[in-house]
Amino acid sequence: MNDIFIDVDYAQIYKHGQKIGGDVFLLSRNPENDQIVCTLSDGLGSGVKANVLASLTARMAHKLSFSPMDLTHSARIIMNTLPVCKERKISYATFTIADIRHEEGEEVKVNLVEYDNPSALVFRGPNSYLWQPERIDLEREGAFKQEVLGHSQLKLSIGSRLVIFSDGVTQAGMGKALPLGWRLEGVRSFAHDQIEANPDISSHDLAQAIVCRAHSLDRLSAKDDITCMVVYVRKPRRTLVVTGPPFTPEHDQDLVEKIRHFEGKKIVSGGTTAQIVSRLLEKPLKVDMSCWSPQVPPCSTMEGIDLVTEGMLTLSKVAIALEQKKPVRSLPNDAVRKFIQVMQESDQVHFIVGTKINEAHQDPNIPVEIGIRRTLIGRLRKALEDNYLKETSQEYI
Repeated sequence: MNDIFIDVDYAQIYKHGQKIGGDVFLLSRNPENDQIVCTLSDGLGSGVKANVLASLTARMAHKLSFSPMDLTHSARIIMNTLPVCKERKISYATFTIADIRHEEGEEVKVNLVEYDNPSALVFRGPNSYLWQPERIDLEREGAFKQEVLGHSQLKLSIGSRLVIFSDGVTQAGMGKALPLGWRLEGVRSFAHDQIEANPDISSHDLAQAIVCRAHSLDRLSAKDDITCMVVYVRKPRRTLVVTGPPFTPEHDQDLVEKIRHFEGKKIVSGGTTAQIVSRLLEKPLKVDMSCWSPQVPPCSTMEGIDLVTEGMLTLSKVAIALEQKKPVRSLPNDAVRKFIQVMQESDQVHFIVGTKINEAHQDPNIPVEIGIRRTLIGRLRKALEDNYLKETSQEYI
């Protein structure tokens, strides 16, 4: 696993009264070359029509960004493909594309193309960094003005952030108090204060804070779709998940040593596994009845372990919630919620899967349980990698 992690997340609030957003955000990772592509498109107007226009633009940009084609050439193709509104003489959708690659060392290269969205912001720590994008002029048939693409090549080091947003953020609060809205400088100042107050603030939390502030400026009645995306380059946050006892008792001590020396958060899933760890670490295991719901058994607590849960049932519920991308706030306060919270706060997750068959459950000659456990871990890894862009690994013991 890499010693650098690119944390990408976004937050969004639809225009008041709309059930679908006119801003569309897409995020994908190509594991073969460690490439991440983020696309934010703002469709003309709001609602279904705007969503269709923005989706078309974002998906086209996304596909072209993963091709060998130069990013600025891809942007030209998008511009020439999309129609111009006959009445307003402006493009049906704006877009920002960020092609992010970790090539070597502790720096991340960002190839950024912007068209008619507010200018992106870059922070190194709490301080913003100013740069002048390359200007690319384009002539489009039907447009009342010359179109301009902004192209930038940026380098982000550990502790740096890239913040991208739609005009629903910069125009929030437009009225007597703020005749021109929040504007770029307002967003810059707010983000600076958030990072200064919490230097380790995650991409999700910073994006959420910016969106919530814009929403409050609109008096909680958004006048446009409000979307913000944040890229944060930092050292990875690691988590170890141990489930299932080792194949033979002789390996119990090996398992405990792996847990003892792991740097990061630690989860033990499974009653037998927890008893082994408790016995060899000489740490008592206590049931926590405050963390309980009818769906899954309660959590337990153990000194030195961040979370102790029941095994197969809890893992199955966690896999379903991750696959369906259920918001944490919608889940009951139980083991599944706590498990998912730790997963979402992590960047790299390593699984140690025990291969001993639980004789209390079935005939030892039919190792179905091992297959189920392996399948569950496979589902967890796929959901974490595909839906949350986490790095995962596993080993058997």
